[in-house]
Amino acid sequence: MVKKSVHEINRKIEDGSVNVVTAEEMVTIVEELGAEGAAKEVDVVTTGTFGAMCSSGLMLNLGHSEPPIKIQKIWFNNVEAYSGLAAVDAYLGAAQISDTRGIQYGGAHVIEDLLRGKEVDVHATSYGTDCYPRKVLDTIISLEDLNEAMLLNPRNAYQKYAAATNSSKRTLHTYMGELLPNFGNVTYSGAGVLSPLSNDPSYETIGMGTRIFMGGAQGYVIGNGTQHSPSSGFGTLMLKGNLKEMNPDYLRAASFTGYGATLYMGVGIPIPILNEKLAAATAVRDEDIVTTIEDYAVGSRDKPVIRKVNYAELRSGSVQIDGKDVPTSSLSSFKNARKIANELKSWVKHGKFFVTMPVERLCTEGVAKPMKETQVVPLVKDVMSSFVVTIKRDQTVQDAAKKIWENSFNHLTVISDGGELVGILTAWDVSKAVAENCFDSVENVMTKKVLTCAPNEPVDLAARRLDRYGVSAMPVIDAQRRVLGIITSDNISKLIARRY
Repeated sequence: MVKKSVHEINRKIEDGSVNVVTAEEMVTIVEELGAEGAAKEVDVVTTGTFGAMCSSGLMLNLGHSEPPIKIQKIWFNNVEAYSGLAAVDAYLGAAQISDTRGIQYGGAHVIEDLLRGKEVDVHATSYGTDCYPRKVLDTIISLEDLNEAMLLNPRNAYQKYAAATNSSKRTLHTYMGELLPNFGNVTYSGAGVLSPLSNDPSYETIGMGTRIFMGGAQGYVIGNGTQHSPSSGFGTLMLKGNLKEMNPDYLRAASFTGYGATLYMGVGIPIPILNEKLAAATAVRDEDIVTTIEDYAVGSRDKPVIRKVNYAELRSGSVQIDGKDVPTSSLSSFKNARKIANELKSWVKHGKFFVTMPVERLCTEGVAKPMKETQVVPLVKDVMSSFVVTIKRDQTVQDAAKKIWENSFNHLTVISDGGELVGILTAWDVSKAVAENCFDSVENVMTKKVLTCAPNEPVDLAARRLDRYGVSAMPVIDAQRRVLGIITSDNISKLIARRY
């Protein structure tokens, strides 16, 4: 039985005799030597990940102005930061978007600008007090001008991520990137074999006080991250690091189309091999890390699971969905994750980085709770019109005009002989066809690419879709594309009238 201490390993780091390998290399070592042999041979295993970590931010102190100001509101390059702390402290969230440039620029971009030595415009306002009389402040600062600039990231380095796909007929823009229609692609994130928490899933060496690689500098774990869900394999970390010591190679701002700003962070954690259990854990392979592919076409917190998948399949370039090869792509950079693991390995090997044990371990059980909501969100089925007028696609425009006249209804859902939705026809479509002396079949004049919604979808999402695409109605369909009802802008207007 192998048993080591952190003190022993740090002595080896100090005298240059330490044996340190990356998590990728450890897989082969354990295969060849077994867990016991690997535990005797290896002292430290390094990990790494580089991906979008929206729940990140910068805690900074500007220093006092003359005359002094107690900042009530503050903006950096027109990106608002939280200032309800003390006079000149502020917290700039990475995902906060610009007041003037929208989702193309946000807190993450300000943080990267500062790190790259750029100057940043500051505008602040205050209500004024006897001890802080100033009410308006405008200045320009750089990173060097700040007393403190600490990254305090509430949730980083997810143990693993659920992958994403899209069953709908339209492209979706999400925090998982662009999802193509009809299961056109699968996106995923995470470093798999190099993932820090996947290499110590019982959190034996990772917890409060663990020294880590963070953005190219030394940082610390300060606790479990928000939404920490160890029981389901989705652990997270809360991290702290000094921005002034970081390297822009490992900290990059980005903006996802249709979603907004995020911060790409490089994080690496050294795992001291204290026993055989840790040696075995750090030999985890991509094949061993299993996650789910979820359908983002459903705008709900609990998305349908399409299938289970492992990281080896995801990294292969394609996965099978319903017998079809679907291309996969990663939102995180495995190349940079490998670079981080190797740089951290070099630091340890050359005595520049010593390992630590946590002063408090992360909890290993529990799941993140959903939000408590005191107002019930109405669903589409609660407000839709169950009365729907349908027409077959081989019927004529004259038949459609008659149905609209007889039923005083502006929208006809067009169905196949089997009852499936194939199109939609409006009173305007019929009027245009008549004006153009076109009395062909409905199929020739109907809209074939139909926006639809599900009965259990929140009304808010349906309303957003109606507004976004400038349509006045959407058929409500089931999984077999049978029409259950229709939701119109009138339905939503009536709902709002009842609310207020």
